[in-house]
Amino acid sequence: MSAAPALPEKPKGKRPIGWIIAAAVVVVAIVVALIVGAVRSGSNDDGAGASGDAPKTVTIGVADKSLSYWSTYTKLAKSKLNVTVKLTNFADYSLPNPALKDEQLDLNQFQHIQYLADYNVTSNDDLQPIGSTAVYPLPLYATKYDKASAIPEGSKIAIPNDSINQARALLVLQGAKLITLKDGGSAFSTTSDIETKKVDVEPLEASQTANALQQGSVAGAVVNNNFATAAGLPTSDIVYQDDPSSANAAPYVNVFAARDADKDNKTYLALAKLFQDDAVQKVFLKDNPDAVVRDESASSLQDELAKVEKDAKAAKQ
Repeated sequence: MSAAPALPEKPKGKRPIGWIIAAAVVVVAIVVALIVGAVRSGSNDDGAGASGDAPKTVTIGVADKSLSYWSTYTKLAKSKLNVTVKLTNFADYSLPNPALKDEQLDLNQFQHIQYLADYNVTSNDDLQPIGSTAVYPLPLYATKYDKASAIPEGSKIAIPNDSINQARALLVLQGAKLITLKDGGSAFSTTSDIETKKVDVEPLEASQTANALQQGSVAGAVVNNNFATAAGLPTSDIVYQDDPSSANAAPYVNVFAARDADKDNKTYLALAKLFQDDAVQKVFLKDNPDAVVRDESASSLQDELAKVEKDAKAAKQ
């Protein structure tokens, strides 16, 4: 009798294919959920530069990027905020605001509130201050005389020709008792408001007042801080300056400015605040010992701008 045929062995642990597919689908779903959650968490981060459309490279227009504190500032922006700051230099004060308006810049830092207010009113623009730096005294320099009263009668004095710095320069000359202004002068005075004078006032581009003094074409010059530094004018040549710590100096607080649409941008606000960092301040005050540092909130700066704009509109009527 022949032996019975052997039966096939029972399969060991074989699982249906449908179960495997279902398990794979579950795993994929979990992974997708984790990724979406991480992305949403990142987009809700309140830290500077965390917004999905916040730039990682920010272009700032300045009057003199060679000043040493800007080097400290840009390095800190990278290390603390992970933002690469690109500085764009402007030798002419009339250019940085139009460049900001036209989105060639993200921010600028070269002007005080008074100048910004006049620009907005004149150009029908709405640039906004988002952070403060300092109030600089506006000095009268003379290379051949040790005090303002020693400047000979009939001498030429150079002052900036832009409307706002010109008005402040005229007030400086009045304070130095070289001229008198109609009704005591104001932030909107012009050369036509000069009532009496010991000297002849010569308005020039702000960048040229220091050159005129150094070349000897004028006996004295009112020179803005950054141009004085660039020209290497020593503080020993200052014969008079206004008081940057006075209550009247509020409109002359220098600011970081942004487009109105960007005034709440967290990256930009953090960059403006970065100027107050101790490392930046140490270098800044070494180079500008007479400056009075101001740490003002964006809202308070914008309130001051609104007040000055109101005065500027009234002055132009």
